[in-house]
Amino acid sequence: MDFQLKWLAWEITRRCNLHCVHCRSSSEMDVKGHPDFPLEEARRVIDDIAGFARPVVVLSGGEPLLRDDVFEIASYGTRKGLRMCLATNGTLVTPDVCGKIRDSGICMVSLSLDGSTAEVHDNFRQQPGAFDGTINAARLFRENGISFLINSSFTKRNQPEVQKVYRLAKEIGATAWYMFMIVPTGRGKEILDELISPEDYEELLKWHYEMEKHEDQILVRPTCAPHYYRIRMQMARKEGIKVQHRSLKFSTGGAKGCLAGQLIALIDVDGNVLPCSYFPKAAGNIRESSMKDIWENSRLFKELRDYSSYRGRCGKCEYVRVCGGCRARAYAINGDYLAEEPFCNYMPKNYS
Repeated sequence: MDFQLKWLAWEITRRCNLHCVHCRSSSEMDVKGHPDFPLEEARRVIDDIAGFARPVVVLSGGEPLLRDDVFEIASYGTRKGLRMCLATNGTLVTPDVCGKIRDSGICMVSLSLDGSTAEVHDNFRQQPGAFDGTINAARLFRENGISFLINSSFTKRNQPEVQKVYRLAKEIGATAWYMFMIVPTGRGKEILDELISPEDYEELLKWHYEMEKHEDQILVRPTCAPHYYRIRMQMARKEGIKVQHRSLKFSTGGAKGCLAGQLIALIDVDGNVLPCSYFPKAAGNIRESSMKDIWENSRLFKELRDYSSYRGRCGKCEYVRVCGGCRARAYAINGDYLAEEPFCNYMPKNYS
């Protein structure tokens, strides 16, 4: 597998106007010890990234629209040839913001939608009006010709909403819907008892497979759910469909489930380079090393790319190269990022 950096999330601020129950960075408005970095540093980081790769770069947070210079950062990345995107909770989107999104070259925006009603979504986001903000942002994006996708995170508290949220994402004009199975990091560690059970998890992924077969209006993809690709192969084979690993298509260009440190990474507001948005262990820091050096030479990334080092059922699984198990979830639950995926019930054929 060719380990090229294809997709990079960049936490340009840890400040946020919401207080979501699952927030990976425990963001809030007053984030002590994690200040925004200056614009000049942002330009240096973009130069560093563009010097060796051309990933999709998602300006994230926190809430990135809280930075006054977010569109200067986006414009600079666009001029350097990077495909710039924006991840927002939608509550700060206005007609003026839409104009700046277009002018800066941002080519895709992601919105969060975790319930089909204000009651459910606002409970998840712990902020009255959050649902109305997302719906209003979607309307403004449609009116201004801005492509957007919907990210939806699920725990037991909004698990019954999965299909309703999927239908709503289509109704409001999203180009894609990503069903996130949360990883308990940041504030998410406080709701461990709300994680969807492995059994329900498996059934949701089977539902997604059946839904995806017939979906031709928007792109649908389960996220932080790598064993979906094991389930997908198993169900296709039961239906007599011949499936090869390399025939599976991914929006990030990969050929397997967990892409942490393999095709994707995250830079946090302190400059730490993490394997993915939910993996709170740094492979290095861009204030001390180049992004190229961290990506190509860090011990952490090399370990994640070596399937022979995986332990437990993942280490014996015949689907390890198409799934890999969620390394961030293994780290969060077991304290070992090379351990088996704790929310997968599959028993490998050669495991004893």
